[in-house]
Amino acid sequence: MELNEIDLNLLVVFRQLLIDRRVSRVATSLGLSQPGVSNALARLRKLTDDPLFLRTPKGMEPTPFAEQLAEPMAHALQVIHAAINQRASFDPGTSKRAFTVGMADVGEIYFLPKLMKELARIAPGVSLSTVRNTAVNLQDEMEAGHVNLAIGLLPQLKAGYFQRRLFKQRYVCMFRLGHPLDKRKVSLSEFSAAEHVVVISEGTGHGQADELLRRQEVARKVVLTVPHYVAVGHILHDSDLVATVPERLAQALVDPFRLAYVPHPAKLPEIAINLFWHARYNKDPANVWLRSLVIQLHGETLGR
Repeated sequence: MELNEIDLNLLVVFRQLLIDRRVSRVATSLGLSQPGVSNALARLRKLTDDPLFLRTPKGMEPTPFAEQLAEPMAHALQVIHAAINQRASFDPGTSKRAFTVGMADVGEIYFLPKLMKELARIAPGVSLSTVRNTAVNLQDEMEAGHVNLAIGLLPQLKAGYFQRRLFKQRYVCMFRLGHPLDKRKVSLSEFSAAEHVVVISEGTGHGQADELLRRQEVARKVVLTVPHYVAVGHILHDSDLVATVPERLAQALVDPFRLAYVPHPAKLPEIAINLFWHARYNKDPANVWLRSLVIQLHGETLGR
């Protein structure tokens, strides 16, 4: 007899017959019809060339050959069941796992301080590295498992990816404390008359703010353009320039650089910052743990 001749369901029926000893009980236990159980027994008898179970007043009594098969058959089914249902565990307290997260510099400024502090507390052996979402082929790297999570405004991650919104935020107008615009409300004309530093952060989606300002024909005197947000705090601290930045970044820069910000005078929509992971790793325990931690630290209640 070859394995390709055996239907695994027949072995399940065999095991249940050893337990229940009655066709009607087996049918109830397995959610089958009695004719279905009888048919399975007939196929087993043909495969093994043995009656396997004999009808007696006490029920279906196993033959010596059936009793011989009982233990190895039960063990085989147990091994198969365990293999199919196994789920590797992840213990952050003892793990030495190295994770890689895709994010822009604005994400590093906002997310990493709090995340690293929590990792030091609950997972001291875990290490984290970041990669720019534009520096690699993010889709291929996440599918291969080289990048575990990605955070940001990433419209390119669609089919094959799960995502969870962390929060929505608005754009604000930011400057140094004591700046002429440092007041409760700034008009659009005041905003336009100021000198600006503009961040061209390619691949992050934040460029849409500049595009919307152009479409609304909002004039700006741009005297400085930089490719990253990381320098904005230093630049604003020592100049009279103003910048259009995401509010969460503004919150992170206010105290270290003695800055201030106000609601943006132009009509700019809120942006959603999402957490992304590839569908292949949706149930991977380590991935589940890390993204749960990010959501716990930085996620807002959905629907807000």
